Amino acid sequence: MKITTNINSLLRRTNSELAFQRCINPFCGTTCAVTEVRTACPKCGDLLDVDYDWSLVDIPSSLAEFEKHWQQRFSPVRFSGVWRFHELLPFAPIDRLITAGEGQTLLQQADAVGRFVGMQPGKLYLQYEGMNPSGSFKDNGMVAAFTHARMIGASRAACASTGNTSASLAMYCSVTQLMRAIIFIGSGKISYGKLSQALEYGALTVQIAGDFDDAMQRVQEVAKDLGIYLVNSINPFRLEGQKTVMFRVLEALRWEVPDWIVVPGGNLGNSSAFGKAFYELYKLGLIERIPRLAVINAAGADTLYQLFEKRGLRWNYGKPAMEIACHYYDELDRDHRKADTIASAIEINRPVNLKKCLRALEFCDGVVRRVSDQEILDAKAQVGAGGIGCEPASAASVAGARLLRQEGVIASGDRVVCILTGHQLKDPTATVAYHTADQDKFNEVLGSRGVSRAAFANRAVAVPNELDAIIKAIQLYS
Repeated sequence: MKITTNINSLLRRTNSELAFQRCINPFCGTTCAVTEVRTACPKCGDLLDVDYDWSLVDIPSSLAEFEKHWQQRFSPVRFSGVWRFHELLPFAPIDRLITAGEGQTLLQQADAVGRFVGMQPGKLYLQYEGMNPSGSFKDNGMVAAFTHARMIGASRAACASTGNTSASLAMYCSVTQLMRAIIFIGSGKISYGKLSQALEYGALTVQIAGDFDDAMQRVQEVAKDLGIYLVNSINPFRLEGQKTVMFRVLEALRWEVPDWIVVPGGNLGNSSAFGKAFYELYKLGLIERIPRLAVINAAGADTLYQLFEKRGLRWNYGKPAMEIACHYYDELDRDHRKADTIASAIEINRPVNLKKCLRALEFCDGVVRRVSDQEILDAKAQVGAGGIGCEPASAASVAGARLLRQEGVIASGDRVVCILTGHQLKDPTATVAYHTADQDKFNEVLGSRGVSRAAFANRAVAVPNELDAIIKAIQLYS
């Protein structure tokens, strides 16, 4: 059986024969060994990709061959929704892989949400990554980065986080007992649902005075000075794991490519990983066409939108005019503008994967949009009413799809996949505030974000503790 042959051949080879790290700048092209710990090119300072000598990998002749792995679900590696596709990210020998059962996620046809967006029946799908062990998509990338950290013998791993990355890192450290997690968060910039995970899993949590961008700067400095393994998405191995979200989308669609992938834009790791996934699949002849990519910013953290749609920054075949970004960041500093949105998971002004995302947008003929917190919460309520709860950042994808449908960019008959990045219970405060009848509570949590109404609120009905009154209320409202 060909897949079994793949496994055996990978076991016989060292990872260094198959994989290496390559600078994303095509005019540099510097390579580093897969066993090196780097977040930037040693020559030009650009970001790095994990790349492969595909001639040494027995790639299946079609994606449908991966279905054979369903028969091997008794194996922890093949049960994993990441390592089930190990042949497409073979940087580590299969006997060295870490797994916590990540990637058992759902692609749901969502006609009720589709009507809200403006789609024909059967055309809108929600990829629900909240089913991962730590409750968000981060586990897809974290398991890959954690595997690499184990390969190189790391004893401590660190990240800056708005919440989901810290929960995922802490979970893997706790489950495996292989490393200590060190987490940097900004002051007041993390939801209790996410913070509770990091604390419960035993991570060392460092809260600094500042926002995510400040925490990201400090964690890189600390990781360098103390030799701690950094797992933020600037780590190229993180993005290797996140590629598999797209593999599972294709798997659920019976290996047919959708017309659109719509994803929230924060640090831009997902959009970058998705573009890389489709580039590699196309290059390997495993898909015949590329879906379009839409990256959706929150209006209060809209760096990519400002740079791409308003100022014309493009990948430009590897020659992006990065002075455009530098000027924009100078403006942020001059005006003391900090990211501010109810969608805390994408509350980021300086996305570390900007260049990789620009590359993905070029390859996938992509667009960028921004949506308000009001639009995000309305979309979130509709996702919940459709049967899948999600955190606010996730709903940016649905709000963005609706905006693109209203603009006529997405057609009603296109097949669209919106990525829901995190579980509803990641940020229950926003959910309860949206649906509450308590106007003071609504204003306290949401009013300062420019949210003035809850068009789809499902408010609790207050009744006296009397049987007749309860029955009357049920008959009235049900």
